[in-house]
Amino acid sequence: MVVFDGPMAIVGGGAVDPALLRELADRGVALVGADGGADAIGDAGLMPAAIIGDLDSLADRTVWEERTRVIHIPEQITTDFQKALYSTSAPVTLALGMTGKRLDHTLAALSAVLQYAPTRRLLLVDEVDVALAVVGSIRFEAGARERVSIHPLLPIRFLHSTGLFYPMDGLLLEPGGLIGTSNEGTGGAVEIVPADATPWLLILGKERLWDLMAAHT
Repeated sequence: MVVFDGPMAIVGGGAVDPALLRELADRGVALVGADGGADAIGDAGLMPAAIIGDLDSLADRTVWEERTRVIHIPEQITTDFQKALYSTSAPVTLALGMTGKRLDHTLAALSAVLQYAPTRRLLLVDEVDVALAVVGSIRFEAGARERVSIHPLLPIRFLHSTGLFYPMDGLLLEPGGLIGTSNEGTGGAVEIVPADATPWLLILGKERLWDLMAAHT
């Protein structure tokens, strides 16, 4: 188990912004390569704190083993993202490069988020959005007309909400049914209260990443 006292970011082989990686490193976020995601970290001129996975996508394993900690997990039951999750611990975990390029990888990442949301604070980051895995209620600030999307990973009923243009009082959201895409803030405090501890996703613009991190560290 690799334990981090501060936030960490697991980097996969999907779309990754090198500038964001450098900003994360400057802010003291530990970067962990999920297999070939280590090469994206290296391409940004940075050193991963660890590389974890089955290592079938890593460009040059030998070179990396001379420079940082490489954890080879050959089992093929889980994805490299899952391997990185069950092999690490951190107060908050970002996931970059887990979406985009391949739809099956994106769906696998959402499955992993559902699996680990009850025990870890997880944020998925892509080119446009940040998605926070939420278990239970949440309060945050949102600007007037700011996009606030609520996505159900499983069927989940919401008791009430405040600060949203479309209230969620009594709504049952579920994949294949009603979902909460493109709601909006009314300006000021937002509170969303579900009926139980079923995990769900709060999706905001990527510019809100640092706010969400600050609120959950």
